[in-house]
Amino acid sequence: MTPNNPHSHPPPDPRRPLSFPAVHPSDTISPATLLSSLLTLSQSILNTTTFFTQRRNAREATRQVSLLLIFLQDLHASLLPNDAVPSLSDLHFSFQNLHFLLQDCSREGARLFMLLKSRHVASQLRSLFRTIAATLDALPLHVIKVCWEVRELVELVRKQARKVTFELDPEDQTEAQRVNSVLQQFERGIEPDLNAMKRTLTYLEIKTWIDCNREVKFLEDVMLSSASSVSDEEEVSLLSGLISFLCYCRGVIFEDVDFPSLHENSQSEGRSSGGSEELSCEKRPPEDFRCPISLELMIDPVTTSTGQTYDRISIQKWLKAGNRVCPKTGERLTNTELVPNTTLKRLIQQFCVDNGISVAKPSNRSHQRSGVSAEAGSPAAAHAVQFLCWFLARKLAFGTEEQQNKAAYEVRLLARSNVFNRTCLVEVGTVPPLIDLLSTGDRTVQENAIAALLKLSKHSSGQQCIMESRGLAPILKVLNRGLSLESRQMAAATIFYLCSVKEFRKIIGDNPEGIPGLVEMIKEERKTIHSCLAGKDRLYRSDDAIMCGKKNAVVAIFGLLLHPQNHSKVLAAGAGPAIVSVLSSSLDKAGLVTDCLAVLAALAETAEGARAVLEADALHLIIWILKSETSRVAKEHCVSILLSLCVHGGSGVVAFLVAESSIMPLLYWIITDGTPHAAKKARSLIRVLQEFNEQRTSGLVGSSSVLRQPLIHMS
Repeated sequence: MTPNNPHSHPPPDPRRPLSFPAVHPSDTISPATLLSSLLTLSQSILNTTTFFTQRRNAREATRQVSLLLIFLQDLHASLLPNDAVPSLSDLHFSFQNLHFLLQDCSREGARLFMLLKSRHVASQLRSLFRTIAATLDALPLHVIKVCWEVRELVELVRKQARKVTFELDPEDQTEAQRVNSVLQQFERGIEPDLNAMKRTLTYLEIKTWIDCNREVKFLEDVMLSSASSVSDEEEVSLLSGLISFLCYCRGVIFEDVDFPSLHENSQSEGRSSGGSEELSCEKRPPEDFRCPISLELMIDPVTTSTGQTYDRISIQKWLKAGNRVCPKTGERLTNTELVPNTTLKRLIQQFCVDNGISVAKPSNRSHQRSGVSAEAGSPAAAHAVQFLCWFLARKLAFGTEEQQNKAAYEVRLLARSNVFNRTCLVEVGTVPPLIDLLSTGDRTVQENAIAALLKLSKHSSGQQCIMESRGLAPILKVLNRGLSLESRQMAAATIFYLCSVKEFRKIIGDNPEGIPGLVEMIKEERKTIHSCLAGKDRLYRSDDAIMCGKKNAVVAIFGLLLHPQNHSKVLAAGAGPAIVSVLSSSLDKAGLVTDCLAVLAALAETAEGARAVLEADALHLIIWILKSETSRVAKEHCVSILLSLCVHGGSGVVAFLVAESSIMPLLYWIITDGTPHAAKKARSLIRVLQEFNEQRTSGLVGSSSVLRQPLIHMS
């Protein structure tokens, strides 16, 4: 692979490293099928030829499999006795596990992780071949029709499999010790020798920035995959240390990176590493973050003996009540020990910070690591990140334009990982130079700078620092006149996070470029791209950026509407018609529909806003969404809008809703199955409609309509 071609590798294996999901062949499997599968599996093992660790042991393992392949090729399924099938099934099971293990040793992105697991891997290989030897012992060779040379070959493999030691490779051991030494130096707050780190990278053939970044992403994925299972403190500490080790290498050792390939890598990674974010007015935690007992966001997740995770308070109440079965699965608990799920806890904490959710902090556990190191994952990780942040701050402040660009991109990546990284980056002073980079004439530099500020704006200290460093005006300039759609939509997202601070909502609303700039982004349409690079992929990215920009602008306006004085400014900028237009053209995008409805519901709370919604011909659309939308949140917003329109829009609106025969059944459904807040709104709307109907029946209400004529003609 060349550094400029990040797409040449196969897609990543979703299997967690050093996990072996082997399946034993069925008892009813036919000899022909079993033999065919064994031949295919053996060949797959032999096709794994590139190993970054365990090179000597891997060669020995594949050598023995190649000898057994000769035996398997000499077999004839039609002549295979039934007595041989169980042993061959056991061999198939062992070969599956061996295949998984050798795949991990050659896996892209897993090089450093597997190096640190070298001793465990050697032990696994030893155990596997002892099992293979026992399987060959049980194999009834005397009734299997093979030539005597092949029979002797099987005997040879059986003896070797029993005796082979699969010792830890001395070179692997040396490099693993070197990495541990570097981590120990980081733990003591000592910046390690770069040459030592370079030797390890060379040994693992991590030659480019892209190679190093692939290792970081792999380990981050491993951390995420362990969130729903029992998380060993030592494992979390190791993973955190290795990630920080590689981030330090990526930022410092691979400083002179070929930036075009780096930018290409950013595009290939998609939004996960870019600035594009799926923002929302609704801050609802993922299902995995909720306790199965209380259905609330977990504060202190713990795992029981059945492997299920609950909030500590909820499961303790369950156990104190005398229950000894798992609430979720019904399995009997073998013990009442509750194991802290530290990885899931960190993910929940990050979700809360990213979304401005405040949760009560549980009491400190005696065995819990405290302070900085707990947030970073380990003391080594904490110090490694701190050293890297200082390095990046210096490059941003005093480096060449190319070095500043690279440093901004590194900040962009580092800040997305966790709260601790963002805190460090803000504390060392990366915000002011990033703000300065927004005025650049280079599109890529501007994208990296605004993306980095976006990540830092998720943290309270980052929000404060941006405003204190007079960053609002440059961010709004990017929002209105950014060099790319991506930069502009990231500026809108940054405004959204700044709006989480109460006093900033007024400041942003008072700026003449704030609200109008967001409304213009909502109105944004795709323009023809005049470029030799303007192929279909580029156009799709442009469309994605436009839709992402619209969504970010909508949720930013929602944040600004939390300050009452911004209502009239939002309406004056034409937000009402713009949002209704987006809503009518984006009915297939559930998240955007919900956010648009949330803004319209906020606007309709005032008489001026309700008038704007009606004049935008939104009533038919709101009713149609109420009928067709499956989201309970969207239905709740629709009911809120309709209630506000009835209150502020006059009897004409109420009469129109009364004439809609489908409205009343929908409202009763919401009372039964909707959220408590939605049910309350639905009951209020039903009372309004019923009172109007009663008054009209008694002749107390005239037939005049307050609605504008275009509403009646709306399709």
